[in-house]
Amino acid sequence: MTTARKTTAVFLTVLCGLLLTIVGLVQRWPGWTWPALAVLLLVVPAGVFRVASQRRGPVPVSFEEQLTAAPVERTECRVNRVALPSLWDDYHFVFSATVRWCSAEGPGRGTVLNPAGLAVDAVLGRARAIAEKREPGHASLLQHELGGALSRMCPDSTGHLRAMAEDISLTLPDDDQERLDRLAGIRKDEAVWEHQRKYEQSKRRYLGEDVLKDTGSAVVWWLTKNDEHVAKTVADLPLLAQLTSAANDTDIPERLLEMLPHRPEEPGTPDTGTEPAAPPPREPSAADHLSGFFEAMGFTEDDDRRAMLARQFSRLIEQHNRHETAEDLLRRFDPPRPPAPDTGTEPAPDPGPPAETA
Repeated sequence: MTTARKTTAVFLTVLCGLLLTIVGLVQRWPGWTWPALAVLLLVVPAGVFRVASQRRGPVPVSFEEQLTAAPVERTECRVNRVALPSLWDDYHFVFSATVRWCSAEGPGRGTVLNPAGLAVDAVLGRARAIAEKREPGHASLLQHELGGALSRMCPDSTGHLRAMAEDISLTLPDDDQERLDRLAGIRKDEAVWEHQRKYEQSKRRYLGEDVLKDTGSAVVWWLTKNDEHVAKTVADLPLLAQLTSAANDTDIPERLLEMLPHRPEEPGTPDTGTEPAAPPPREPSAADHLSGFFEAMGFTEDDDRRAMLARQFSRLIEQHNRHETAEDLLRRFDPPRPPAPDTGTEPAPDPGPPAETA
């Protein structure tokens, strides 16, 4: 029995003796009970101590020496701006991190001359396996994913060391990020345009196949739009009839022709004596202006000077690359003459231009 148990047993014995004494005084026990009570209080604890000492085993308490584990040596190196492939071709992530490693425990491990290379290769392999399955547009999300995946010490492929990474930075090159932003903007604009196109198609289909299917449907639609103003709808019947006819590429029904303000004339309608409107006046040409000049000079239609001057003007105009105007002058004032009958005599030569007078 331990010291604590012995102390507890003595304390309980004394406490029981006090309680029995109080009870005996209150109940007025006879005198012979007091010696018996004293013997009982001495014998019972002694018997308990003896039984407890016999049950205790002979095995002594042993203490094992607690040895403190040897500190694990960890080293680190910084990796900057390493290109990691993404799910899309020609788009790469720029990876930077601090790589930490420690030697793996176990027999038969040889000496590694470049443990930093093994650690960096192990970390980059783990990072690449994740990055090549992600789209380049989620670089910030992938950075946190790599931060969790590379935060555990994992052995490398050779088993010589265990490596991890921290202070991870993952970005995209500025040019690639700009391209992705432009592509995203184009996709959004295309989606908006597609919705607008579908909306316009739906609206045209609604107007063509439902509202303007016939004049009756157009009247009901117009009556609903005008809050059941019947008078306004009746006044707009000619317009609705024309609109429905134009939308369906059909003629206006006969029953609605009388409602039109200007009924079109049918074929065979007798002439009412009204003359058609005169065509707009034609702009005077260069030949018209030259004809006015000849008339002002007093050259009549059969005057040869008109043809002679027209040829001279035509040559001058051709020098300014106005060939059509030159040909128009010749057709107007010097038309080709019909061939004369062959009489055996040569025609007189064309007189040249008149000599200029000072």
